[in-house]
Amino acid sequence: MVLLMAAATCRALADAPADLVVTGGKVVTMDPRCPVAEAIAVRGERIVAVGSVADVAAEIGPDTRVLAVDGCLVIPGFIEGHGHFLGLGQSKQMLNCAAAASWDEIVAQVAQAAGQRPAGTWILGRGWHQSKWSVPPSPHVEGTPTHEALSRAAPHHPVLLTHASGHMCIVNAKALELAAIDAHTVPPPGGEILRDAAGQPTGVLRENAMELVDRARTAAERDRTPRQQREEYLRAIELASAECLRYGVTTFCDAGAPFNVIDVYRDLAAAGTLQVRLWVMVGEDNDALAERLARYRLINAGHHHLTVRAVKRLIDGALGSHGAWLLEPYADLPTSRGLNTLALDELERTAELCLAHDCQLCVHAIGDRANREVLDLYARVLRGRDGRGLRWRIEHAQHLHPHDLPRFAELGVIAAMQSIHATSDGPFVVARLGERRAREGAYAWKSLLESGAVIANGSDVPVEPIDPLAGFYAAVTRRMADGVCFFPAQCMTREQALRSFTRDAAYAACEDDLKGSLTPGKLADLVVLSQDILTIPEEALRDTEVRYTIVGGQVRYARP
Repeated sequence: MVLLMAAATCRALADAPADLVVTGGKVVTMDPRCPVAEAIAVRGERIVAVGSVADVAAEIGPDTRVLAVDGCLVIPGFIEGHGHFLGLGQSKQMLNCAAAASWDEIVAQVAQAAGQRPAGTWILGRGWHQSKWSVPPSPHVEGTPTHEALSRAAPHHPVLLTHASGHMCIVNAKALELAAIDAHTVPPPGGEILRDAAGQPTGVLRENAMELVDRARTAAERDRTPRQQREEYLRAIELASAECLRYGVTTFCDAGAPFNVIDVYRDLAAAGTLQVRLWVMVGEDNDALAERLARYRLINAGHHHLTVRAVKRLIDGALGSHGAWLLEPYADLPTSRGLNTLALDELERTAELCLAHDCQLCVHAIGDRANREVLDLYARVLRGRDGRGLRWRIEHAQHLHPHDLPRFAELGVIAAMQSIHATSDGPFVVARLGERRAREGAYAWKSLLESGAVIANGSDVPVEPIDPLAGFYAAVTRRMADGVCFFPAQCMTREQALRSFTRDAAYAACEDDLKGSLTPGKLADLVVLSQDILTIPEEALRDTEVRYTIVGGQVRYARP
């Protein structure tokens, strides 16, 4: 294993002392030419030397900051391979429904919030999951609650609570009224309005049907000034940045930002005030892309803090909401194969736009039917082009038919997966898919790696917490909260897991020339961990802490 090779010294040409030297620990570089070292030197925002303590000491001058890490592990900065940056910050400002053990607890949260704000204001929350409650809701339709208790708790406030997956929501009667949703409302294509036995809306909206309530919220916020909206964005960005740095994330791959949010990112990059590096997928429809994508394509702005060179589309929903598009019906909902949320001809037009503008295409596909359709489309559109050069991606790739597993490597398609989803979803996956389908193709990281595919890891925050160490633990153990391993044959090795959060995640963003390994000449993005996650016992992994997060040679987080 390359990480057990002896330390060596690598240097870039240096004509001045280092600004920062990190020493006194074990440095794992993810660079096979110099895999393990003892110290690292930084000048400006770049690494200038990696090697032994004695060799790197030659880079120390009178003004060099020497950071002694006392036996800790130094690794490349974690790359969040797929998350929602603004959504992370916004989630910190709404009701947290993730920790609730029952629907009744969530209703109580909403009642308390309603008593603390003026009538008519929206109450927002996120994180509920009907399959994770200790008792099922009553009454319910398809296992999801109905709105009556929510409507009693907040009769004068519109309430919108987003499912943990982000692909379903529940609203109360006031929100249904504002959205003009009733027994006669026809859902948009790719969406579903759940109804009770009498045909009345239960308040649960799947996939594209959520747009009906989103439009009502937008209408209610029309009196906000551009300044107010910008301040809300800035506050969310501030909160998201702090959370990233706390968990050692130095680059965040933002999975679908609209143009008006990218405008704010560009301003912050130009001002030099972005605290983490952002790699952004544009989340707009084809008409907007055709009109504006060329003006927004951007690489390494703000001293490598902002790149916009990818497009995000969604072809299906999520497993937890029964929205993932499957080849066979759901085992626990035989009337459904999930939802196709974007017409294939629309996705093909997006692909042509990406080719025309030299952008990566990143398609959300969770179900096995969705993944097959995307792979088929990529093969058709690329028509013999080298997929490895384009580095197009499938986001999530959670549930694959065995026949499609080798096609990722064959086509050069990157699987942007989130290991934490396997252990979080594990308790209900077999119920959704049945044992055979779950065993053969659910979160099949090892099979993909063995076929030659590249996996970029992440958290899909705010769907899951942004904690690469939790994702690392899930990748190498697949151990659920109850201690049971979810199909352990698919576990990654520790080195594979670390690569998926560093070097391979950088490759998936076409940034492996700048990031992902501690190599002289690359950006000085690194994380100091309290323990060596490559060697400590499995049970100790969850006790590991981020001690320092360093971006471009600047210590931007130090654990108190």
